[in-house]
Amino acid sequence: MKIHVATDHAGLELKNSIRDYLINNGHDVTDHGAHEYDALDDYPDFIFPCAHAVAKDPSSRGIILGGSGQGEAMAANRVKGVRAAVFYNGPSEIVKLSREHNNANILSLGARFMTEDEIHSILEMWLSEPFGEGRHQKRIDKLDQ
Repeated sequence: MKIHVATDHAGLELKNSIRDYLINNGHDVTDHGAHEYDALDDYPDFIFPCAHAVAKDPSSRGIILGGSGQGEAMAANRVKGVRAAVFYNGPSEIVKLSREHNNANILSLGARFMTEDEIHSILEMWLSEPFGEGRHQKRIDKLDQ
């Protein structure tokens, strides 16, 4: 699967770990940055290119990170065609439902609230969960009008 990843400084180390994990599991990964630590960088500079890439390729997915993942999801969701869901270590059912009911194509993770092992488990669930379609599709269509 084609997967785009991006973060600001808050998720840099975790993003690099996720990128390597995905590549080692056979995914085609594009890293939109950050590529080096800069405490003054701004997440929109990395999130927007990632979100635009996902919106242009409906078969791809995106994984974005920030301290909480909230601002990053807000930025990504400004791009038409993107449906970013936030997860920072609540019930894992949230991740499943983001795909099944909402066809989330970007997962925004709170780097300050999760370990690498927790994220790997969540990623496997999110990447493998299909969209439920049916009655959920008409809701997605309304979002993209």
